[in-house]
Amino acid sequence: MLYLIPISLAENALQVVLPQIKEIILQTNYYLVENIRTARRFISSLQTGRKVDELHFFELHKGTSQAELQAYFLQIPAEASIGIMSEAGCPAVADPGSLAVAFAHKKNIKVVPLVGASSILLALMGSGFNGQNFAFLGYLAIERAKRIKEIQELEKNLFQKRQTQIFIETPFRNNHLLADLLAHLAADTQLCIASNLTTEQEMVKTKTVADWKKQIPELHKQPTVFVVGKTLLG
Repeated sequence: MLYLIPISLAENALQVVLPQIKEIILQTNYYLVENIRTARRFISSLQTGRKVDELHFFELHKGTSQAELQAYFLQIPAEASIGIMSEAGCPAVADPGSLAVAFAHKKNIKVVPLVGASSILLALMGSGFNGQNFAFLGYLAIERAKRIKEIQELEKNLFQKRQTQIFIETPFRNNHLLADLLAHLAADTQLCIASNLTTEQEMVKTKTVADWKKQIPELHKQPTVFVVGKTLLG
C-alpha cells in the first residue's frame, strides 16, 4: 500500500487527525516525506507509542528525480506499506508527492488517499463562493509585473466563467501578494482570506476589496489561502 497521509498545521494534531491515520502509522515503517524533521514530529504528536528512531524516512521534495525515487523503492521491502507526507497539508496537492503516486500506479502498488484537512478545500468551503466551478492556481508569479497580470486574468475568469479562483503564496511573501490584490482587483470584487486553518489562530473572512483596504490584516509568515470569488448574496 502507498498511503497519502495529510499533516495538520495545528500543534496538537490529535484534534483534527482521524483515528484511521493513527492505525496506519502503527503498521507503517517506511515514509517518503518532504521534511524528515516535520514528519518525525507529527508522528510523535499522535502518541501511538511508535519509536520514531525505528522508522525509515526518505526525502521526497520537488527536486527529487525519478532515479532517486526508484532507488528509494529498491530499499523498501516489497511487502511493506509506505506513507507519504508533505510538510503540511495533503500530499500531492500543492505539495510534492505526485511523482511517487505515479510510480506506485506504474508498479501496480495500491494507492490509498486518506481523509484529512486540505487548506485549499477548507478555504473554499469557508469562503461562501461558488463551489461548483473553481480553479486552484497554485502560486502566482514572483516577478511583480507578471503577478499583477495574473491577478487581472484571474479576476476576468471569475466574471466571465463564474469560476472561483484559489491560490496560495509562500508565507513570508503574503503581505506583498495581498498589497497587489488590493491594488489591482476592483473595489467590489470579493476576497476571502483563510489563514492558519485548523489552528487556534484560524481566520476565515470574506470581504470586498474596498472593505479589506479599511483594515488590512498582517499575514507575514502566516500560512494563508487566498480565494477570489462571488457570493450568492452578490
